[in-house]
Amino acid sequence: MFRTIKWYAKLIGSLAINNGQLKKADKLLAEGKKEEYEDFVTKKVSGWAMDRMNDSGAKVNVYGIENLPEDKNTLFVSNHQSNFDILLLLAYLPVPKAFVAKVELEKLPFINQWMKRIHCLFMDRNDIKQSAQIIIEGIKQLKSGINMVIFPEGTRSKTGKLGEFKGGSFKLATKSKCPIVPLTIDGTRNIMEANNYRIKPVTVNLYIHPPIDVTTLSKEEIAKLPETVRETIENDLTTFE
Repeated sequence: MFRTIKWYAKLIGSLAINNGQLKKADKLLAEGKKEEYEDFVTKKVSGWAMDRMNDSGAKVNVYGIENLPEDKNTLFVSNHQSNFDILLLLAYLPVPKAFVAKVELEKLPFINQWMKRIHCLFMDRNDIKQSAQIIIEGIKQLKSGINMVIFPEGTRSKTGKLGEFKGGSFKLATKSKCPIVPLTIDGTRNIMEANNYRIKPVTVNLYIHPPIDVTTLSKEEIAKLPETVRETIENDLTTFE
């Protein structure tokens, strides 16, 4: 229980402290120092996420760093187990990236401001028109060189079992012609959700799979892309009874 109280206290405190850094970020952008701005917000957000992961006591193993494409904008496709998934990827996936996140996160004070500054997009899956617009915006961002992360299950798995992958989100890759890198997150749900939201130190594994070049796929292979990526991710996922 002490770890849980300490974790939440440090979360709230860190958000309040880092909120002052938003002005510095915005000043860099206003001065036209875009590269410095991008570097600043990426380091700030990644460092904050790493601190929160460390505070949880989780031991994180990362496999497949060599599979990250060099000098290519990339769509990362991941399973979704926990609220810790975004923290994990911010901290341990060593490239700048934005997320297509659920619209509820846009309402969280402090967090929403930093997410917007790293180019995250917020999708309301109950609004078909808005969801389609977010896909269009995501394609534009990928074409402009911004790496994106999606969770095609659309929501966290309550059991740890892999859910259905929604095909619409894969248009981000097929329309932008960028490679897909599947990610398997294994164990984050055991940090919090599996413990009635009490923080528990556990082992978490992150697998970075080889990239898929969508430009070489046939129409049939593109149609099966959600299933193909899902199977790739599932191969390194712990079996849940």
